[in-house]
Amino acid sequence: NNIAYNDPTASEKVKEYLTKIGDSAQHLLGIINDILDMSRIESGRMVIKSEEFSFSKSLEQVNTIISGQCSEKGLKYECRISGKIDDYYIGDAMKLRQIMINILGNAVKFTPKGGSVELFVEEGSRFDGRAVLKLIFKDSGIGMSKEYLPRLFNTFSQEDSSTTTKYGSTGLGMAITKSIVELMNGQIDVESEKGKGTVFT
Repeated sequence: NNIAYNDPTASEKVKEYLTKIGDSAQHLLGIINDILDMSRIESGRMVIKSEEFSFSKSLEQVNTIISGQCSEKGLKYECRISGKIDDYYIGDAMKLRQIMINILGNAVKFTPKGGSVELFVEEGSRFDGRAVLKLIFKDSGIGMSKEYLPRLFNTFSQEDSSTTTKYGSTGLGMAITKSIVELMNGQIDVESEKGKGTVFT
């Protein structure tokens, strides 16, 4: 796709088609990865690594992706760290990034132009050589009804059937996110109001 796109003889129309093909391929890859993740979780084969990683580097990678998505859509993005956060922790950096990108990606998706997406990071209590990281994700998006919230983390769950068509959602992202958080001995909570936005903790 890139080779064809960078061909000097490619017209703007062809480049536009190639961009659409590329986007579709990325979307399909996302769906396949979600299905693979879900099957690993359900069969108990999802493994959480325990290795040293740089939290600041992981956060920087997430911020680069999300701030790019926000500026493309005309949203304000802010990431704030409160208190002291260590440079290095032991855990699964890739899965932690996946959690952050899943939640923030949804925030971007469901927040109309002119809105805001925020991430707050702080360290909670420490005990027995373990640290608890608290991540708060806040958006001013379309929000969810109180009736829907209990079903949010179910597989293939969507508040509205038009969501699939409008936003290209599989309905697996939040179920996967919750499973990974719990595999990391964490918990995930959500507060939301229709038309006002959502907060994930």
